[in-house]
Amino acid sequence: MPSSIGFISLSGIVVNDSIVLVSFIKFRLKEGKGVHEAVHLAGMQRFRAVFLTSATTVAGLLPIMLETSLQAQFLIPMAVSISFGLMFATVVVLLLVPCLYSILSWLGWAQRIAAE
Repeated sequence: MPSSIGFISLSGIVVNDSIVLVSFIKFRLKEGKGVHEAVHLAGMQRFRAVFLTSATTVAGLLPIMLETSLQAQFLIPMAVSISFGLMFATVVVLLLVPCLYSILSWLGWAQRIAAE
């Protein structure tokens, strides 16, 4: 059960990172940049924010994961699922989201969504 709660918390963090990245892409598109340039600029500008958010969360959960007391045994599965899931999801957000946005723009779906 605690691991499931950690997974739900993880999904909130990952969705927030993705929203920040896509909103910066859309902002660059409104400035008149091309899709590939907007994706590239947004990825460069938001890399530090997304990476540091993930790194500080993992670093903050590290003492809980290393705790050996009986009281911490309830929280360790939650901390492990958040930490390792966040390390994987950070790579996915920084690589896959810009690639998917480029593919969707190539298909014509991203411009339609950005125009709304």
